[in-house]
Amino acid sequence: MILFIVLLFAIPIVEIAVMVQVAQWIGTGQMFALLISISVVGVWIVKRQGIGVLRRIRAELDAGRIPGAHLVDGGLVLFAGMLLVIPGFVTDAIGLVLLLPPVRALMRRRLGRRFRVQVAGAGPRTQPRRGDDAIDVEGGPSRRSDWRPPELTQ
Repeated sequence: MILFIVLLFAIPIVEIAVMVQVAQWIGTGQMFALLISISVVGVWIVKRQGIGVLRRIRAELDAGRIPGAHLVDGGLVLFAGMLLVIPGFVTDAIGLVLLLPPVRALMRRRLGRRFRVQVAGAGPRTQPRRGDDAIDVEGGPSRRSDWRPPELTQ
């Protein structure tokens, strides 16, 4: 949480310092034109890569496989697009680098190590776990033996 607060204040300060330096090198008008053109080109690239990710997700789903890696890629492309829309050279550079497939693969591996998910099978279990007396919202059988579906009144 402290890191988030530090970044919340540090990123705008760094962006403004870089913008002032670039404006001194190439001029204020050219700096704004460069920022706008980077954002426009970046959003166009994000759109193309996002459509490609959606196609790969659809292909995985059609093949009956879970598109885990492609979903992470989609999230990373979305994050890169957000960084490109934020005005600033540092966030634009990070966003453009994040659009490179090898960089996304590296980030996907790092995120995979950090966030491991246990997937449970959908088959019947031999022993009920604690807290398994949930109500099925689709009206199917419940694990609680005393539960009956409510009567609908007209």
